Amino acid sequence: MSKFGLALGGGGARGLAHIGVLKVLEKENIKVDVITGCSMGALIGGMYAYLGNAKEVEEFIYETVIHPKFLELGIDKLSESEKPDKNYFDQFFDYLDKRYQVLKSLNHLSYFDEETTNEMYNLIPDVKIESLKIKFSAIATDLISGEEINFTKGSLREAIKASSAIPGIFPPVKYQNYFLIDGSASESVPAGRVRELGADRVLAVDVMRPIKTVKQPQNVIDILYRAEDITSHHLSILRLREADLIIRPKVKHLSWADYEKINEIIYAGEKTAEENIKEIRKLVESYSLLLKLKHKFKKLD
Repeated sequence: MSKFGLALGGGGARGLAHIGVLKVLEKENIKVDVITGCSMGALIGGMYAYLGNAKEVEEFIYETVIHPKFLELGIDKLSESEKPDKNYFDQFFDYLDKRYQVLKSLNHLSYFDEETTNEMYNLIPDVKIESLKIKFSAIATDLISGEEINFTKGSLREAIKASSAIPGIFPPVKYQNYFLIDGSASESVPAGRVRELGADRVLAVDVMRPIKTVKQPQNVIDILYRAEDITSHHLSILRLREADLIIRPKVKHLSWADYEKINEIIYAGEKTAEENIKEIRKLVESYSLLLKLKHKFKKLD
């Protein structure tokens, strides 16, 4: 039996577009059998695998972004930049500078402490991945070995927490012998991992920003940031080749921290999925037809 899988990429608030894609798939009665997510893709994908309903995932996200603990973090302030093309590291250090927190950041592993972030992640149900309604996995990256970790079992909460631990902002997650951060460090859109879970056809949803031409770097920090951007860009291109179809919601002009634009972002996901629904349906149905033909000819043999 054929299985249709989703690879949901990271991108902070831009990843909320995944909700819109899921809403359209439901409306079109396209069954999702497998989901692998990275960072925000892990949160949306994991909650969808748990709840089995896109509207309920949307409601969960709305409740989360207005939750006092989330508002207390002040993540939306990280999008306050005169240069919207800055990556999250640039915005992060701008944020620190404005609030005179540089010394604090140099003496800690992350800006937000573990106690604060744990209170937020406690909103995610602590259930076993193996018990979810849809087969699911989440990607994280081990800082010690550089290894990519694919959570296919264990605590859903811990998997999402590790997969979305943005370096420098949220604390790394200690798990067994690993020291885990955001999966985007190793796998921005995990198309290949979906196949490992049994998917025959893979739809990848990419919300990462494309690399742009910039001015010549002026210092070592500029060079380090640019090198990181280039590495991520080429890694994304390589990994996306493993998908059968890629759709890109029009959210790349937005910051990873633009959570106040949740309505716009979810709608962008819906619109892109609707624009590509013929290709998505063709992807799902063509493989099902192929399997039926193979089965038919096998009987004739």
